[in-house]
Amino acid sequence: MYSKDQASQIKQAFWTAYGQYMALQPSAEGLRINWINYKTGIKHLAFKMQVDKKSAWIGIEMSHPDLAIQQLLFEQFEEYKKLLSGTLGEEWKWEIHTIDEYGKTVSKIHIGLPDVSIFKQDDWPKLISFFKPRMIALDEFWNDAKHGFELFK
Repeated sequence: MYSKDQASQIKQAFWTAYGQYMALQPSAEGLRINWINYKTGIKHLAFKMQVDKKSAWIGIEMSHPDLAIQQLLFEQFEEYKKLLSGTLGEEWKWEIHTIDEYGKTVSKIHIGLPDVSIFKQDDWPKLISFFKPRMIALDEFWNDAKHGFELFK
């Protein structure tokens, strides 16, 4: 078991390693990009990556406090479902109005990787190999689709 400080240092080390690994990868527009804190340009819409001691997931999270607007955002993604699935090359789980780990209502489009731990350095290559192509694909999708979300700015 790790102390709170040790756990925080391990998590920071993983995300730093991931960030350094991705730093050479340009965005779909050929620009330098912060892959860890990806900016969609729309408030309450994020591309997220999470990993803990049991699993990892990557996805699109809509967290608008107005649930009607959150639903409209989700429905807009449904309009782009074919493009998103085609760009990702796989089917992701779609969840509208689910409760996150903080008790907040969010909608998500995501995929998970079970049986990995941020605390096992041997799992880090697996985690990076899981996150990297999917984050690049999300960026490619967003480059093509973001104009259809302008009304949410």
